[in-house]
Amino acid sequence: MITKEAVIAALSGVIEPELHKDLITLKMVEDIEVKGSEIFFKIILTTPACPLVEKIKSDATKAVKAIEGVTAVSIVMDSRVASDGQAREMLKLPIKNAVAIASGKGGVGKSTVAVNVAVTLATKGARVGLLDADIYGPNIPTMMGVDGLPAPINGRLIPAESYGVKMMSIGFMVAPGQPLIWRGPMLHTAIRQFLADVEWGELDYLIIDLPPGTGDAQLSLMQNLPLSGGAIVTLPQLVSLEDAGRGLQMFKELKVPVLGVIENMSYLAMPDGTKMDLFGTGGGQALAEKMDVPFLGCIPIDPEVRIGGDSGKPVSLTKPESEVAKALVSVTERIAAQVSMMAFAQAQKEGDS
Repeated sequence: MITKEAVIAALSGVIEPELHKDLITLKMVEDIEVKGSEIFFKIILTTPACPLVEKIKSDATKAVKAIEGVTAVSIVMDSRVASDGQAREMLKLPIKNAVAIASGKGGVGKSTVAVNVAVTLATKGARVGLLDADIYGPNIPTMMGVDGLPAPINGRLIPAESYGVKMMSIGFMVAPGQPLIWRGPMLHTAIRQFLADVEWGELDYLIIDLPPGTGDAQLSLMQNLPLSGGAIVTLPQLVSLEDAGRGLQMFKELKVPVLGVIENMSYLAMPDGTKMDLFGTGGGQALAEKMDVPFLGCIPIDPEVRIGGDSGKPVSLTKPESEVAKALVSVTERIAAQVSMMAFAQAQKEGDS
């Protein structure tokens, strides 16, 4: 007779590849049922965007099938996003993880990455918010296909919603084409309002599109909102890498964990299958290695990215089989994995203290 204890023993030998502990120790297995020779259970991942979901499922299936007498294994893969453990009570924000997407200079596709990361996480089942903190160049409303906010409720702003993502931007507050000529104190007030006066609700992830550079807006955001981590977007070319390095150093000096480097516009895929390196090659990975942070991946050049941004239809949703969409999904999964690993490490640290 097959017992539940035998199933637990088998699964205690299955190691989660990124957290490096077994599924039982991590309390990732729930609802084990033994029905004759058939075994049923759930595996609860730490993020719905887990890049190794198929490996975990395969390893667990193999381990349980090795129990004598088992003829079938049925696994439901679910997720429960881990919190980074940071206190955000001052702003009354029930946000489990806050991730900043930054760059040292403009024009590298930072907003494109932020939008596609947010919609990919939402598509996979996470509760996601997207904050456009690029005060001087708020492109997120256009890229998400939204032109206004719902009416306020009880004096609080209600975020717009598109593709399952809640979003807020200064672009909703000013007339199209109107320049914002603001000094530091006004920036600080605006960013704090976008955090404290918006009814975000409970979020698994708040993705923040930072303005380029290392100025007032970045400082205001990080002073007001404890971040789970930040990712840097760069082009492969030397000038972009130098600026990206400064952005990365900003995170380190402000004690914000660096999730990694993303190299955008890495190459142009040619019809004959070759790749044209318009801006050089390998720069993002070299920067990551130099700064001793993870390299999150390369994103190719594709006209569909521009079309999707202009039309408010993110390419990761409209062209999911394209090479660029797959690259953006991969980057999203790696960001989610980094956030989960940091949350787990923090929980372990608190448990040991």
